[in-house]
Amino acid sequence: MSEEYHVSSLVVHAAADQTEQVKERIEALPGTEVPATNQAGKLVVVVEGDSRGELLDIFEQIKALPGVLAATLVFHQVENENIEPESNLEGVRL
Repeated sequence: MSEEYHVSSLVVHAAADQTEQVKERIEALPGTEVPATNQAGKLVVVVEGDSRGELLDIFEQIKALPGVLAATLVFHQVENENIEPESNLEGVRL
């Protein structure tokens, strides 16, 4: 079985006086992290999820947040994870 794993990064421009509030609102969204901000209102945002649609929904939510002036996609990567079917682990100690 194969599953996709998506990771993207954005640069978000927020009103400078609302940077901290925007950061908190973004980090409240599932699969998001804000590893860097500056006093001018720029935020680096990392978004992870299981599908492109899930990430697009998060991007739209970020763009609609109060205080957000713009959001630009910088990077997007898709990994296909091959998942082995569960085997019979009876008698195996982990």
